[in-house]
Amino acid sequence: MTGGDWIFWLLLLLMIFWPQLQHKNLILARLNLIKKIEEKRKSRVITLIHRQEKIGWFGLPIFKYIDIEDSEDVLRAIRMTPPDMPIDLIIHTPGGLVLAAAQIAFALKDHPARTTVIVPHYAMSGGTLIALAADEIVMDPHAVLGPVDPQLGLGNATVPAASILKVVEQKGASEVEDQTLIQADVAAKAIKQVEDMVYKLLEGKMEEKKAREIARILSEGRWTHDYPITFKHAKELGLPVKTGVPDEVYKLMSMYPQTNQIRPGVEFIPAPYKSANHKA
Repeated sequence: MTGGDWIFWLLLLLMIFWPQLQHKNLILARLNLIKKIEEKRKSRVITLIHRQEKIGWFGLPIFKYIDIEDSEDVLRAIRMTPPDMPIDLIIHTPGGLVLAAAQIAFALKDHPARTTVIVPHYAMSGGTLIALAADEIVMDPHAVLGPVDPQLGLGNATVPAASILKVVEQKGASEVEDQTLIQADVAAKAIKQVEDMVYKLLEGKMEEKKAREIARILSEGRWTHDYPITFKHAKELGLPVKTGVPDEVYKLMSMYPQTNQIRPGVEFIPAPYKSANHKA
């Protein structure tokens, strides 16, 4: 093998393994920063961050959403947190499966110590559902939440449950097909279920009347599903929001570029923690 051949194979190996080394270094840097945030805030920090990514050499885009794997990871992180240790959940997501988001939300609500959801940019749909479970939502002044009204799959399309009910209301039950009536029945159940879920997440944090009002507003389909609920709007609604996202969180977000990794999802320091009152 000539000297030129060795150089060729060496460059080929570098092309294959260099992205993997870069990715591992990036993960390590994120975990180190997460640890620093934990030490500063004396909490368990969990991230639920979804971005558009690229796969392999071809740069094919995919989109990440809250899924069952995320809920399994977050629930495991919560179980590994002592009951008297606060939890900070950093969320950046367009939403996802209601089932997965609900599992995370109720696990967060049931944690005995103080829970905080930090939203540096946006937490839409299922991300908002999770945020509602926290004792406090810390938002960037320009970050947004979103409605949690259910969306139903109709063939290859996804439509708001409220819109299905609107069609039946406008045309009349006798003027639509049986299939549409079935869809309307499912839509009504879905809206009621989500409304009840939001109320249960807000229960105990505010007056019952206010909690039920917010639950209705967020689930009834008043806005389009991607309607941005700004910090100011969230405060007007009566949600427990405040500004003051830590600078370290913005730095952490900069460590989630559109990389070659397939699944960033949930990350936390993978070890059980001692009680917050434990003294070394």
